[in-house]
This record gives sequence, C-alpha cells and structure tokens, in this order.
Amino acid sequence: MAIVRLIEYAEAAPEVRAVYDEIMRARGTDWINNFWKALAHDPALLRRTWDSVREVMAPGALDPLVKEMIYVAVSATNGCEYCTHSHTAAARKKGMSEAMLMELLAVVGLANQTNRLANGLRIPVDPQFQ
Repeated sequence: MAIVRLIEYAEAAPEVRAVYDEIMRARGTDWINNFWKALAHDPALLRRTWDSVREVMAPGALDPLVKEMIYVAVSATNGCEYCTHSHTAAARKKGMSEAMLMELLAVVGLANQTNRLANGLRIPVDPQFQ
C-alpha cells in the first residue's frame, strides 16, 4: 500500500494534468501508472522526474531496449519491485524475450555475487584496469 494517496487524473491540478498528458502521449497509452500518481503530490518533483526520464531514456548511444534492460538490472539489485515490474514490461514491449530476461538476471546475480566478494576481500584494483 502506498504511503501517500494516489492522485487520479480527474482530481489532479492543472500542472499535474499537463505532465500526465505528456506521459500518456509519449507512451501511447490512456492511463497513468501509480508511480506518477504518487509523485503528483509534489508537482515540481513530478515534472523534474518526468523530464529526466524522458531525456535519459530517449534513444541515444544506447538502444532503448538496452536502457530498459539496464533499468531492470539496477531495479532488481536495489530490490525495487515496482520498477522491476514496470521496466520489465517496458523492455518486453521493446522486444526483450524471456530468454533475454533470464540471461540478464543471471548476469545481475553473478555481478552481485562477485562484487560482494571483491568488496569483502578488499582486493586492490589491477593497474591494467585503471
């Protein structure tokens, strides 16, 4: 359960509705997900976050599918169930297969394991890597 009430479109302030409209237009959908509805309590935070998402997740040097898969990896590692579900759905929409998801999560699991080992052992970084 959310710790704040979710703000639906019908009750949203005009500046919130403007962001909601941009999100729906950009995503080709007729609904707003709960993440944005929670952020709507602070219209400036909602706007700033949407602008950042739009900018960072736009096509660039990395393919949009790769960006979504990175988002899934970080969300899974951080234990964010909401973002893991949201960005897995987005990655699937962009072409991620079940095999790709399973391989991605295998890499995430391996990286977390070896990162913890390296950090726990305080292994010095090889000069060749620097």
